[in-house]
Amino acid sequence: EFLSPFGVRSVSKVYENQPFEIDLNSRNLTLKYVPAESDSAMFGGNSNWRGPIWFPTNYLIINSLRRFYQYYGDDFKVELPTGSGQFLTLKEIADDLAARLSAIFLKNTEGSRAVHGLHPQYKSDLNFADLILFFEYFDGDNGRGVGASHQTGWTGLVAELLF
Repeated sequence: EFLSPFGVRSVSKVYENQPFEIDLNSRNLTLKYVPAESDSAMFGGNSNWRGPIWFPTNYLIINSLRRFYQYYGDDFKVELPTGSGQFLTLKEIADDLAARLSAIFLKNTEGSRAVHGLHPQYKSDLNFADLILFFEYFDGDNGRGVGASHQTGWTGLVAELLF
């Protein structure tokens, strides 16, 4: 539900087709999974915490898993992904999540980077080939960069994950 090929989503993908609804003080409130740009004018219309991948959150998850691994070691394993029958240590899960986040920026087998989304000039134009922008957040389904393209403060954390 939360695991994407590019990290952990901020909202479960289940809510894409089955939004969460609650009645609160005679108001019906709905939470729907939206993988990238917001479909609501709330918060100015450009802020979306309803499904994308956010680097700071994922980074904290990875660091926490690594710390818990120091305590629990190789004997404690968790199924990843759920229902797969594959059990991994917390370190292996942290490494898997780091690889998923890194995949946003690394070239895939076709020579494209998920961060560039549907912009072919980044792959075909040598002037753009190595230009990598550090977006604010990333599409929960395809890893495409979304929001401000100069978030080197928190998205720059990818540099630590690559080593």
